[in-house]
Amino acid sequence: MSADFPFTFGIEEEFFLVNPRTRALMARVPKAYLKACRTRLGAVVAPELLQSQIEVATPVLSDFSEAAETLDTCRAGLAGVAEAMNYRLVAAGTHPSSHWSGLEPTQKPRYARLMADFGIVGRRNVLCGLHVHVAVPASVDRVVVMNGVMRWLPLFLALSTSSPFWNRHATGLLSYRQAAYDEWPRTGIPEFFRDQADYDAFAARLVAAGAMRDASFLWWAIRPALRYPTLELRIADACTRAEDSLIIAALYRCLVRALVRDPTLAVPHDAHTRRVIDENRWRAKRDGMEASFLDERDGRVRPLTDWLDDLLAMTAADRAALGADRVLHRLPTLLARGSSAHAQVQAYQQAREVGAGHDDALRAVVDWLVSRTTQKIGSDDRLDTRGDPRFTIARPDRSAGEA
Repeated sequence: MSADFPFTFGIEEEFFLVNPRTRALMARVPKAYLKACRTRLGAVVAPELLQSQIEVATPVLSDFSEAAETLDTCRAGLAGVAEAMNYRLVAAGTHPSSHWSGLEPTQKPRYARLMADFGIVGRRNVLCGLHVHVAVPASVDRVVVMNGVMRWLPLFLALSTSSPFWNRHATGLLSYRQAAYDEWPRTGIPEFFRDQADYDAFAARLVAAGAMRDASFLWWAIRPALRYPTLELRIADACTRAEDSLIIAALYRCLVRALVRDPTLAVPHDAHTRRVIDENRWRAKRDGMEASFLDERDGRVRPLTDWLDDLLAMTAADRAALGADRVLHRLPTLLARGSSAHAQVQAYQQAREVGAGHDDALRAVVDWLVSRTTQKIGSDDRLDTRGDPRFTIARPDRSAGEA
């Protein structure tokens, strides 16, 4: 690895557009919204599969200060245009109360093909994620690096969880988005391919069979990007707070650099490894930051905080080289207050405790999401009790039938 390789990165964030009166998703959004957003922010804005969704993909980023400013600017721009058109912007893996059946797909040939190919699975894709790209040197095989990253994927999911509700119900999971996304083919944890050539051969086989148009239809939790020289992290839920998106991007960028710098940091894999990772992904879906993960090396079950300590120790040199601690000094705050999913569950429970009915409590969750989606990175959140490290994370009531 060249000592001056910059490990540039990019961040893609997906959002929902909601009705400020009902708090439901907008079933239809006029093309004027996308046009106005592009006028304000440029070509970084793109439509998503459903009209109720919008995506921003940052330009290529070189440092974390630039990334923070870009995320704040993009969210403020999308929200400002939305408010001018009487919508509101929400960042979350799922919407708490809207049903998929009334939503309209975006009129775009790629999306029309997806709907035709996947039917109800496509129509139920009312899901928003966070994707992070990190550039890998041309001399390094991205798939070999991907193999080293895979054991860490459940950790990134646990830090991002933001989808505890689905279709007006508490799911008992903190990332229902991951469970719903498993309906699609070619999702979840990929195989351990030998190298890029092996990966490309598999993609070519599916293309030749008519299963997909190209490798961009491989929707795994991590993949080598088709059009960019990057390794793309795809497992994370959309983060309600931009700060959480930036923390996850910083950790992932450092991990990729570490595995390029020293390939021996990758833990060897065997026939059990992928299934162990999937077990840990399930634990992250259900428990988020409270998950304990199975270590494939010795069979021990260790809390997420232990895994995070291991990752921080492993990437110490990379954090220093990339200046990542300017972002990661906020990691203890994220661990103390919990992810968006914890706060959504708490917002629902608090509303019920003061007498709100089920539907009004769900609207309170949407209000919390709207208020935090445009909160600037590093801003003081005095109204959020999760800033207090003594706070106990609120967990979903798995026995509740209504919520």
